[in-house]
Amino acid sequence: MVTGSRRTELARVAAPAAFLLAATIAVLLVRSGLREGDAPTVVDNPPVAVTTSEQTVVVRAGDTLEAIAARYGTTVAALRELNPGLDPVGLAVGSRIRVE
Repeated sequence: MVTGSRRTELARVAAPAAFLLAATIAVLLVRSGLREGDAPTVVDNPPVAVTTSEQTVVVRAGDTLEAIAARYGTTVAALRELNPGLDPVGLAVGSRIRVE
């Protein structure tokens, strides 16, 4: 049986050890998440035709409105007109935008 003073002594050692273990695990999880985010997977997605009169493309990593406009022979102004509410600075990878 553990006496009161022995229990207190054990708690003085175990509490900081448990805290350090939890902090170490948290740091390792964060670092592994950051490492995965360093090199995003780039998937080459071709344009996806929705209808004959409307064409959309999937935004790829590194795409800008300027690059998409150049790729499809249009202008940034035309893309913004086709996609009202589009945030030209915050294009989300995988989102679809109209190009025609």
